[in-house]
Amino acid sequence: MRRGLAIFLITVITIVVFLVHQVYTLLTLLVEDGSADAIHSAEIPAPNSPLIDKMPQYIPKIIHQTYINDSVPELWREAQKSCVDLHEDYEYKMWTDAKSRELVATEYPWFLNTFDNYSHPIQRADAIRYFVLAHFGGVYIDLDDGCNRRLDPLLSYSAWVRRTAPTGISNDAMGATPQHPFFLTVIEALRAYDKDWGLPYITVMYSTGPLFLSVIWKKYMSSGRNIGDGASGGRVRILMKDEYNRFPWSFFSHHQGSSWHGKDARFIFWMGSHWMMLTLMGFLLAGVVGVGAWWAWDRALLLGQQRKNKRREGGMWERAMGWRWRRGGKGGYELAERHEV
Repeated sequence: MRRGLAIFLITVITIVVFLVHQVYTLLTLLVEDGSADAIHSAEIPAPNSPLIDKMPQYIPKIIHQTYINDSVPELWREAQKSCVDLHEDYEYKMWTDAKSRELVATEYPWFLNTFDNYSHPIQRADAIRYFVLAHFGGVYIDLDDGCNRRLDPLLSYSAWVRRTAPTGISNDAMGATPQHPFFLTVIEALRAYDKDWGLPYITVMYSTGPLFLSVIWKKYMSSGRNIGDGASGGRVRILMKDEYNRFPWSFFSHHQGSSWHGKDARFIFWMGSHWMMLTLMGFLLAGVVGVGAWWAWDRALLLGQQRKNKRREGGMWERAMGWRWRRGGKGGYELAERHEV
């Protein structure tokens, strides 16, 4: 019994360790708030403050956006116009599907096959934003993000992304210097994460979307490269919620978006809003499965021991009686040997 229990516990522990290892980075994201690299309100001058002109500029004045073609839907034109109008001295680049593919084919031919074979168009829209930031530098902004003020203060960091809920970072607003090591790491990782996870929402999120970016960010920090400010620094600063879009002095305003979300996305969001209940149910289910597995294991050991004991008792009885039988002719049995006792 003790040997069986030990084998069972070792098996369970091995499985748990394997599963934890597989999702370790995702688990660590649950406790990562980005505060160590946060861009604090105190270091951001108010809109139109003369202090802005005294801040260094590392990120080039380029705004990148993406869409299928140049005909942006009416739904997002106000948000797009707010960014263009506030930044007349910035270069504006709209990355259509054709221009995106041309850039990848010309500058990153090693990625073209992956780019062409993405099963969801939003994956190409996600991927190209990483490539344009790594290649040109500048600021990427989703079409459903409007500009609430000029972005000049954010140009004084070598790279920045924004914090999102419930954990990790988002890819809807980002900025970087050209060839920043973080975004070079991101584009390098895209092929390894190109997997189909069954549900479209999970596939997109973990192959090119915010979950993918969050995992690479966490690994980047763990690698020790998230250090150094200035033009050649490798640090990635985090734009927190207040600075993102909560107040009149925040940088962005959010408009209706997420046009690619389907029924599976709504299901995931429902899970997110009921995570406490689902967590408790998960622990309960794990407990039931664990108890059931232990019962089955214990039952198998018990039956095995019983069969072993029966065989042992049968052999002892034969030896005690001093005979053994052999099969005789015509289907009968005859006494083959008998020893005097």
